[in-house]
Amino acid sequence: MTSEDPSGTALPATTSLANRYGGQKRAFGGKTRRNILIAGILVAIGLLAWITMAPSGPSVSYKDVGYSSTDATQSEADFQVTKDPGATAKCAVKALDSTFGVVGWKIVVIGPNDPKASADGGQTTIHRTVLRTESQAVSASVDNCWIDGK
Repeated sequence: MTSEDPSGTALPATTSLANRYGGQKRAFGGKTRRNILIAGILVAIGLLAWITMAPSGPSVSYKDVGYSSTDATQSEADFQVTKDPGATAKCAVKALDSTFGVVGWKIVVIGPNDPKASADGGQTTIHRTVLRTESQAVSASVDNCWIDGK
């Protein structure tokens, strides 16, 4: 008597795949989708409120006024800084050569101002800084200013 080899019988494709990889995944139901959407909206509203209400730190702004290059080893940068009179700021000043390479760099500390020092309550002050340079500079300017957090 001959018997059939059970491994040789072909199973339907869906049964074979389900046995190998598991059954089909069910999609989220209507309630689950709605709850996920509501949770996402609430998280977005909370994040927006946090960003809007977060206290911002003191600000500082700067404006380049001018520069001069006395020789190949020295340049001067003139700039103004606007900040809270009681705050201390630091400004990075740079000198550039004709190929826009940095040939001089300096951090300038701008301390608290007397509120009577200027017409705007001591907020805006004018500064001149001397930069030592490696070669002839064709410009000097403020790269960035920030409030010193110590």
